[in-house]
Amino acid sequence: MNNLHQRLGATYLGNNRTAFLVWASRAQSVELHLTSPDDRLVAMQSLDRGYFYVECDNVAPGARYMYRIDADRERPDPASRRQPAGVHGPSEVVADQADWDVAHWHGLPLQDYVVYELHVGTFTPEGTFEAIIPRLDRLKQLGVTAIELCPIAQFPGERNWGYDGVYQYAAQESYGGVEGLRAFVRACHERDMAVVLDVVYNHLGPEGNYLADFAHYFTDRYHTPWGSA
Repeated sequence: MNNLHQRLGATYLGNNRTAFLVWASRAQSVELHLTSPDDRLVAMQSLDRGYFYVECDNVAPGARYMYRIDADRERPDPASRRQPAGVHGPSEVVADQADWDVAHWHGLPLQDYVVYELHVGTFTPEGTFEAIIPRLDRLKQLGVTAIELCPIAQFPGERNWGYDGVYQYAAQESYGGVEGLRAFVRACHERDMAVVLDVVYNHLGPEGNYLADFAHYFTDRYHTPWGSA
């Protein structure tokens, strides 16, 4: 890899090959621990500015992995796109390609937004992205043109307000994960409805927050009621 603009996390390259990039400036060494479908340990190449990188054959979407830091502790990927076993479990490789584009959808002018704020876990008895879809037509009849989802970044447990998420790129698994989110977004766009995400970038939750084990993500200059900023 000649530069560092490539995406952090696991990037599926096709042909059963996946690239892994992590920023771990606190570490002297990082190894990729593939936990499924087979168990193997792969040394990662140390790059400038604290980055570590490796490309692996026979690693496709669905493969699970952890990063082993300095040979003594294993952590999920800080840029994980799926945490099927929760905030402490292995991360999972996710394919970028997905059939969720809607040809006629080109967005809405901001002045046309009529926003309905929605909490996935409490909007339906099921508490999933999928369970919301049959109710979208009713929201549209009410005049809603945009759905704002309360935070959906992976958090500990099954139900939560979402303001202590710890994996910003992974949709909450109990809500339906990345596939459920894709299907929900597509269903909204098919109805000419926009989707807005409520995101929390000023802090992370206390459980499952392993960023400090990897690099200097936080500063002592600022403090929040939830911990380091």
